[in-house]
Amino acid sequence: MRVLQLIDTLNTGGAERMAVNFANMLSTQIEGSYLCTTRSEGLLKENVLNEVSYLFLNKKSTLDFRAIKKLNRYVIQNKIDVIHAHATSYFLATVMKLLNPKLIVIWHDHYGNSEFLEQRPQFVLKKCSKFFNHVFTVNKNLEAWDSQHLLAKKVTFLSNFVSPDTNLAITKLLGMSEKRMVCLANLRPQKDHINLLKAFEIVIEKHQDWTLHLVGKDFEDDYATEVKNHIFEHQLEQKVFIYGSCKDVSQILQSCDLGVLSSKSEGLPLALLEYGMAGLPVVVTNVGDCDKVIASTEEGVLVAPENHEALASAMLILLENNSLRQQLAENLKYKVQNDFSARKAIKSVIEVYKSYKK
Repeated sequence: MRVLQLIDTLNTGGAERMAVNFANMLSTQIEGSYLCTTRSEGLLKENVLNEVSYLFLNKKSTLDFRAIKKLNRYVIQNKIDVIHAHATSYFLATVMKLLNPKLIVIWHDHYGNSEFLEQRPQFVLKKCSKFFNHVFTVNKNLEAWDSQHLLAKKVTFLSNFVSPDTNLAITKLLGMSEKRMVCLANLRPQKDHINLLKAFEIVIEKHQDWTLHLVGKDFEDDYATEVKNHIFEHQLEQKVFIYGSCKDVSQILQSCDLGVLSSKSEGLPLALLEYGMAGLPVVVTNVGDCDKVIASTEEGVLVAPENHEALASAMLILLENNSLRQQLAENLKYKVQNDFSARKAIKSVIEVYKSYKK
């Protein structure tokens, strides 16, 4: 079996990391594992194993006929059986299906605004979904929405899994050792960094030696400007540090002491799983499937979204109780290693691929 993972970019987002994870893991499990990036490359390209055949289309528009021909030629030459399209790459996968009717098309729905699905654009997606053999979703909300609104033959939930990077530590973190909290999230509005910054301001009134480290892609847009302006206007420049996209995420997390997420909406955040694998205690907002990971108060702390006072209160509880932090971290790491393993996810995916191959 030959399977192509299709993704728009290789920036350090959750969907992109999962596409690379699948391509890498499948390279030892099936005849051929392929990865195609359609629009732009990024830091994650360095994480792609040599065993994975890689193609970059440099697609310039939705109907870039040069890119379509290039991918179609690649599919035919490599005798691709399955296209596993992630996130917004579903349209190109649909075009490939029209050109190659025997292709199996799997769509992986990573939609991050799963708390606001009533606002989701669906016209083109619904038309394309007629050609999907199967849909995977990253949480139960998406599974229910896709089952109701799309025309795909089958929709199932597939949990994200974590695959730590093996890059050497290159990022020098500021702040005091053992006094660092980290937020691993691209600078996007749904991640609600402003809520986190307001909570952190409350925290450092009592604990001035703690620092906050923001790791994730800076799109240099209005939202990023808003975050930076808030840091400047509230005189947090010596307490809050922005690093942008980083290659050595696993090593960064090992150098931190508390993982936080303050999102308004999520699917199942890969960052939360990465916190667990790194042995961090966590405080996260109760959105998406975060409560499937933090299923009890023994595994972490869940708080309501868009409530900086509740977030600050939870952060203070953990900052002021070292033994509680250690216990929560141990429990979460055990949970992630056992319930969100790559091996289990890959086995499920291969079974779905095979079920459609005649």
